[in-house]
Amino acid sequence: MIELDGVPELIDPVMVAAFEGWNDAGDAASAAVAHLDREWKGEVFAALDAEDYYDFQVNRPTVWLDGGVRKITWPTTRLSVVRIADANGKGKPRDLVLVRGIEPSMRWRSFCNEILGFAHELGVEMLVVLGALLGDTPHTRPVPVSGVTSDPDLARTMDLEETRYEGPIGIVGILQEACTHAGVPAVSLWAAVPHYVSQPPNPKATLALLNRLEDLLDLRIPLGELSEDARAWQLGVDQLAAEDSEVAEYVQSLEEARDTAELPEASGEAIAREFERYLRRRDPQAGPGLATEGGVADGRDGSYLRDTTSGRTRPPKPAPKDSKEPKEPRDSKEPREPREPNREPGGPEPKGPDARSPESKTPDAKNPEAQGSEAKGPDARKPDARKPDSQSPGDGPADGCED
Repeated sequence: MIELDGVPELIDPVMVAAFEGWNDAGDAASAAVAHLDREWKGEVFAALDAEDYYDFQVNRPTVWLDGGVRKITWPTTRLSVVRIADANGKGKPRDLVLVRGIEPSMRWRSFCNEILGFAHELGVEMLVVLGALLGDTPHTRPVPVSGVTSDPDLARTMDLEETRYEGPIGIVGILQEACTHAGVPAVSLWAAVPHYVSQPPNPKATLALLNRLEDLLDLRIPLGELSEDARAWQLGVDQLAAEDSEVAEYVQSLEEARDTAELPEASGEAIAREFERYLRRRDPQAGPGLATEGGVADGRDGSYLRDTTSGRTRPPKPAPKDSKEPKEPRDSKEPREPREPNREPGGPEPKGPDARSPESKTPDAKNPEAQGSEAKGPDARKPDARKPDSQSPGDGPADGCED
């Protein structure tokens, strides 16, 4: 039985979770939850027993010095809670329960049951799991973020994609299916990270996940220096790509494919969504601690009492004027999915590093739950189009959370 006597009654709580490892390319998802915890001063109220879920030869503990005293930090999953005094700019408070840890090595069904036990005791209304995958997306374009759910009603009401994926999955997919069996609404948000520059951190992908979470939950999230970090990251990758002609040519082919495929996406609905975000961030009544034009205003303390024991850039390449085959318009509500690498329909096969080698294939980004990121990719000083083989996420079945 989970007892949370030290946590006060929460207001419209939503649980937001992310796990390092297989479903966290570029550490984008775990960094997003860490950002929320840091900006809103989350307070940890629970931690799962590391002995129950982790293989310490895979995820080793670390030792550190605290005033000359050696202490050990064990790999685990921690839960914290934050109160947002003005969640949507209208004076309405809301609470978030943040779950951040490492993908467990064993006993996935028990792990999910324990997370759901906390969600039940806290009255959580919905669970949002963040993930990141390696895909054939150019670093010079906006990061694609897909929203996926197993609930047909939730897919319809929240403009999400109902998952049809079959194959190996990580803890993100297991936890989402566990929520479905338990009757808890669950959504997973997936950011696509360029496979040729997969090393963490990736602040641009983290920023994209937070923007999508803002839209999903109708929140205003303080971004701090994240926007500047994202711009600096892109400038750095621009310089590295410009130093290698093959990589530059490959990035250009991805840009052209992306621009051509997403031309119909410049719809009135998409423009309106971006304009609404612009207005939220530049609202003169935003108040303390909210994102403003100059960054984050000072003066907010999101915690509450709890009793617990310059570089140069390469201009983007324009989209091709002519296309051999007309592109069929897509419904603007349909979630965008990264194209399969080197297979752009109706056009020449793009060139890239190791394009003639079958080992240069990238993962099928249409199936985000199948993507892995334990292999961190090539040396950051020379991006490579080659994507490391994904690894199996573990032995957790997707048949609910019954032991």
